[in-house]
Amino acid sequence: MKPARQRAGSWKWWVCGLLLLASAINYMDRQTLANAAVRISAQFHLSQEQYGNLEFAFGWAFAAGSMGFGALVDRCSARWVYPVVLALWSAVGFSTGLVTSYHGLLTCRLLLGLFEGGHWPCAIKTTQRLLAPADRALGNSVLQSGASIGAIVTPLLIRAMLTTQPDSWRRPFQLIGAIGLLWIVLWLISVRAGDLTKPSSPDEAGATTPRLARVNAGFARRLLTLCFISAAINTCWQTLRAWLPKFLQQGRGYAEADALGFNALFFVATDVGCLGAGALTLWLTRRGRSVHGARSAVFGGCAALSALTIAAAWLPKGWPLLLALLLAGGGALGVFPIYHALTQELSADHQGKVTGITGVAAWIFSSPAQHLFGRLIDRTGSFDLGLALAGVLPLAAFLALWWFWNTRLPEAGAAPEAAVHSA
Repeated sequence: MKPARQRAGSWKWWVCGLLLLASAINYMDRQTLANAAVRISAQFHLSQEQYGNLEFAFGWAFAAGSMGFGALVDRCSARWVYPVVLALWSAVGFSTGLVTSYHGLLTCRLLLGLFEGGHWPCAIKTTQRLLAPADRALGNSVLQSGASIGAIVTPLLIRAMLTTQPDSWRRPFQLIGAIGLLWIVLWLISVRAGDLTKPSSPDEAGATTPRLARVNAGFARRLLTLCFISAAINTCWQTLRAWLPKFLQQGRGYAEADALGFNALFFVATDVGCLGAGALTLWLTRRGRSVHGARSAVFGGCAALSALTIAAAWLPKGWPLLLALLLAGGGALGVFPIYHALTQELSADHQGKVTGITGVAAWIFSSPAQHLFGRLIDRTGSFDLGLALAGVLPLAAFLALWWFWNTRLPEAGAAPEAAVHSA
């Protein structure tokens, strides 16, 4: 096969399609618990706080996996690291369907988070290598949209597989865990060892970027800003992802089948928001906006939509509530392609570490938030306050981006001399 630099443009987007599928599998394994949460909680007699602990364990393990696999993918090709981590998290997902106790469930959730933590460093490293800076927001939208696709398919699959038998929730875990084997075959056929070792553009090929241990103050400020943004948008997203089925059933009185059906529609809306954010960013760039200006405008619009959880928290059962949730979901996921594109401007040589560091920041904050959210529900009997607070967080992230991001600094592909003078 030809080296990556001689590949047709369609090949790059085919690989982005594989990244979409990997994200879908990642979220199918992750979302199976949320969609079967009411049944599992009943079988294992879990309190809301204990259910929150499952998300807490997943999040801390995900943070560790992000850091560990992020460092690994900077040293070893994603061509090999990626299929290994996907095989490991798929095996753990399958094993979750075999557990017989809360502690077994907790252990599986922890291991799932650890291995799924390798997905984003591998995926973001891949799009950084494949795509030019102006195309990355759209490429990241394709990648990120796989999360929505997986989350759309999962409730429909679970709804079809659930029966009146209490243990029928186990089969979806086992089926979804086995799906990853097909992706591994497609990846190894499509991507060869030398494809992901060089930057995607001539400018980046000659660039020398500072090592993370020696970044100047401007780059350090960007990294800290990204850590805050990551923590804020992930806490919002993970709250919606993990608690929406419970909110609809236990907070607003929807039947299980109706809640699962709407959950699929919710993730259709998030997919539209995600792909729309990337496409709108590219459209604005091609019409004269700077790359950063286009990204900031789209990020701000999506953050405003996510804040509609404030309205959803106080709306009763009915179509206005569901509409507010759909719009909030589109905004909550739409900020992610922009965030990932920002991380790709920090360092061409250390993308895995950057993704790992910001991933740790995300989960260190969002994991305890899930625990506290469950405790709040146990004490108040209401999901409303936590839902409202979660939706405001992307607006805080937008303010951090607007205030602290220094647009005068060079991007990852800039020449070393430019980096020295502008710093």
